[in-house]
Amino acid sequence: MAPLWTLHGDGKNVEADAVVKPGERLTWPRMIGLGGQHVVAMFGATFLVPVLTGFPPATTLLFSGIGTLLFLLITKNRLPSYLGSSFAFIAPITAAVASTGMGGALFGILAVGALLALVGVVVLITGIGWINTLMPPVVSGAIVALIGFNLAPAAKNNFQLAPLTALITLAAVIFSTVLFRGMLARLSIFIGVVVGYIAAVIAGEVDFSAVGDAAWVGLPQFALPANPFADSAVWGVLPAFLPVVLVLVAENVGHIRGVAQMTESPEVNRLTGRALLADGLATVLAGFGGGSGTTTYGENIGVMAATRIYSTAAYWIAGAVAILLGLSPKVGALINTIPAGVLGGVTTALYGLIGIIGVKIWLDNKVDFSKPVNQFTAATALIIGIADFTLNAGSVTFNGIALGTVAAIVIYHAMTAVARLRGTDGGPRDA
Repeated sequence: MAPLWTLHGDGKNVEADAVVKPGERLTWPRMIGLGGQHVVAMFGATFLVPVLTGFPPATTLLFSGIGTLLFLLITKNRLPSYLGSSFAFIAPITAAVASTGMGGALFGILAVGALLALVGVVVLITGIGWINTLMPPVVSGAIVALIGFNLAPAAKNNFQLAPLTALITLAAVIFSTVLFRGMLARLSIFIGVVVGYIAAVIAGEVDFSAVGDAAWVGLPQFALPANPFADSAVWGVLPAFLPVVLVLVAENVGHIRGVAQMTESPEVNRLTGRALLADGLATVLAGFGGGSGTTTYGENIGVMAATRIYSTAAYWIAGAVAILLGLSPKVGALINTIPAGVLGGVTTALYGLIGIIGVKIWLDNKVDFSKPVNQFTAATALIIGIADFTLNAGSVTFNGIALGTVAAIVIYHAMTAVARLRGTDGGPRDA
């Protein structure tokens, strides 16, 4: 039986012009250290989503670890990736909890996962071309951007509860990116939380009573999704959740292309369908048990780019460590003590960064904004998302993210179709 990983060179060093590919590894002590780096890289963002949405952090950590191992299995141990909490779920979860409780939010997560898995199956059968047609860069960039900017009021609300702590946290996030290099610079969100948390402790804003009462080892808090057939109001959360599918597709595709390019292994792109299926199933699993929806993590791509080590062995280790952390109620209780001021500071930067990722999609793909079709696609979608336009249709409410997503897709394709009928490319009209 062939080994899961072959030893790269002497297992101790990586040549200056070489990378450790997914099917290779270094010595196990080194791989354990690298797995630990991936845990640190994912941790700050993964625990923030449940903290911001009121979900149990330990449960989310557990399902992110399980989801990562499931992802590795489905992608045949050939695609290095950590599945952490997706920020695209924050706004719809918050809205769903307010209207239908945690059960309604979990139903939305489950529905997103099922649809994403279905997309993965379709891609396995038909290829990825139709996704690129449906969501060209101007559309995918607009959707990602509006999700980040839609969350701005939530950041403001937390910031105002403890302005000084929030300001210290925000400053730590910003300056750690330029004060440090390499791995530490990539962990600016995590560093900001730590610095802000220390400031909050000094200011007396942290209550440790629940931490002392929590056990070191035990099962996290599980929860089931609401039954849509017993509570018809639950169906109303779906319009807010379904646009998240498009974001997860874009994130997964971008992750795979990045790994393929950095490892000079174009065959990795053939795993796109399996990756979407795996992320969808991991999200379904989380929705069934009380965890947040998952996505492939850019933070961990950064670690791989810095180390030039793409071995999936490091992710098996990271997933196992996340599961162990999820089985410690004391860790979950400690995460839950993070006060509003810290969250306000870190999310002021973080939500803005999500929006800027959308802008980066435009820049990376050289979207031509001299063309009215691109101008109106992005402009209209962003305003609808940022202002959080809403539309009520009976018991169903379409929020700014849902309406902005629909607007981006419909405007782009409608204007493109009309331009083609006129024999133009959607560019500026002749004077």
